[in-house]
Amino acid sequence: MTTTHTPDTAPIVPSFGDADTDRKLAIICSKGTLDMAYPGLVLANAALGEGIETHLFFTFWGFDMINKKTMADLKFTMLGNTATHMPQGLGGIPGMTAMATKQMKKSIAEVGVPEIPDFLQQIVDSGGHLWACRMSADMQHLEAEDLYEEVEAIISASDFIEITAGAQLLFI
Repeated sequence: MTTTHTPDTAPIVPSFGDADTDRKLAIICSKGTLDMAYPGLVLANAALGEGIETHLFFTFWGFDMINKKTMADLKFTMLGNTATHMPQGLGGIPGMTAMATKQMKKSIAEVGVPEIPDFLQQIVDSGGHLWACRMSADMQHLEAEDLYEEVEAIISASDFIEITAGAQLLFI
């Protein structure tokens, strides 16, 4: 015997406004390793492709993504990263970070994804907004001239919250 259950209420579906232009996405980029830089950039690029207003806020180690001295040379390490499915002891061998970074960059390039500086430019060219965290800038003794030129400003967390009011928020 089969029982059919009819729900008493309709499913809850979030509303993001009538038009795609009403949508906003705020991404907080807090990590500066090669493997953690790309998720925020890929999601920002996808959102912009859907016509969603997109803001990225770079804080703590995420500053490496917009620091002129480090942005083109992010590293990938196997140490502490169990997702590599490799014995953790291998990560401590000299040269392993360089090898893992080279392999990851190769894999990323093979699927047609640009390197960090080019990806940031692509996001800005598509209408994305880049913001730097004031506290992180102060902690790292960095000024606007130390950062990628397309960063709109160094702002406080409160300012970012105001700018992105009503946005979907992702913390990476």
